[in-house]
Amino acid sequence: MSAPDTATAGMRGLSATRFAATYLIETPGDVETVAAAMAGEQSTATHTRVAGETPELLRRHGAVVERIERLGTVSTPSLPSHATGAAQSFQRARVRISWPLHNIGPSLPMLMTTLMGNQTGMRDLTGLRLQSLELPEEFIRACPRPAFGITGTRRLSGVQARPLIGTIVKPNIGLAPEETAALVSEFAEAGLDFVKDDELMADPPYCPAVERAEAVLGAVRRAEDRTGHRLTYAVNITGEVDEMRRRHDAVLAAGGRCVMVNLNAVGLSGLLALRRHSQLPIHGHRAGWGAMARAPLMGADFGVYQQFWRLAGVDHLHVSGLGGKFWETAEDVTASARACLSPLLDDSDRAMPVFSGGSTVRHVAGTLRAAGSADLIMTTGGAILGHPGGPRAGVESMRAAWAAAMAGIPPDDFARDHPPLATALAHWPAHA
Repeated sequence: MSAPDTATAGMRGLSATRFAATYLIETPGDVETVAAAMAGEQSTATHTRVAGETPELLRRHGAVVERIERLGTVSTPSLPSHATGAAQSFQRARVRISWPLHNIGPSLPMLMTTLMGNQTGMRDLTGLRLQSLELPEEFIRACPRPAFGITGTRRLSGVQARPLIGTIVKPNIGLAPEETAALVSEFAEAGLDFVKDDELMADPPYCPAVERAEAVLGAVRRAEDRTGHRLTYAVNITGEVDEMRRRHDAVLAAGGRCVMVNLNAVGLSGLLALRRHSQLPIHGHRAGWGAMARAPLMGADFGVYQQFWRLAGVDHLHVSGLGGKFWETAEDVTASARACLSPLLDDSDRAMPVFSGGSTVRHVAGTLRAAGSADLIMTTGGAILGHPGGPRAGVESMRAAWAAAMAGIPPDDFARDHPPLATALAHWPAHA
């Protein structure tokens, strides 16, 4: 088996730029041997030595195990494998592996294949999680990255120096275009900044994306003429590449300011194609993320996940919320938001984190602290549509909660002069 040779080939005489990844691994075997096998599996090696696997080829293309940090042992495997046998101890370690960039060229799909490919199914691994990714500037510059990002989103929305306050069209599905338009018009009249389709609403026969976009954006335009306040409506155009392009063009023609896609459903190539076509910000929904990350010793950390989508061109990215609807902790959500706000190369490629998932007016101040910045979108469905006074009062309560947070005033104090906020605070008590 050639993997040990591949993993120890080193960088002797190799001047090509490299990329690197750090994994948390678990194995019943020898850590060094398994790490070397990972490097081999994802570069030059197969299960047996082949004739063309020369020392020169290994030198030019072999992956290198750069560092191993042992983390102790556990008595139960995290993932099943027929290779565990009678093993009573499973070693954990943090392993850093690097590859020459010329193995993949400027290809995001091949980067993903290299980092999360066959090694995820290796029998000698009972745990494998991608924790960090280091990319050379050459690769990052070859990727499209966000076209609008934070600055462009603020310019189109007209919102400066504070978060964008938003909601989701609810019920998730079932509304016709005219019903959706009537609901969003109410949000626009109430001064909301941002509304998005639910991830389950794209192009059903009873509410086609183009008809929905035309109806809703017409209502938004009329409300804006009356109030002078802009509302951005993110139309879910998820579909095949040609469908997304057609729907994007219809949204653009109707005066839209944003399109939305379900990232995991359209994939990297789908998003890349849309990014190169789009003249609008792309709002990225991470539906299905839990299947990739919820097992602690499988998948990838969100910090790596968001790198891929930002490199592919997403402008906004969901990071969950502090309302506790999903599985992540507040610390996880905080780290996810701050990852989106960290430049890849410079401030232009930062993405706006989107907080969503069971949050209410009680979570506004915590959301601001979590992001460490006002550069965010907070979308709350139930907290606005479920307000006892109706959607308009829900919008007013959320606007007041954000005004209090931005001023550093406790919401209960601010609510004395803002009845919709007082009602919301009573409806969603502090322990909720």
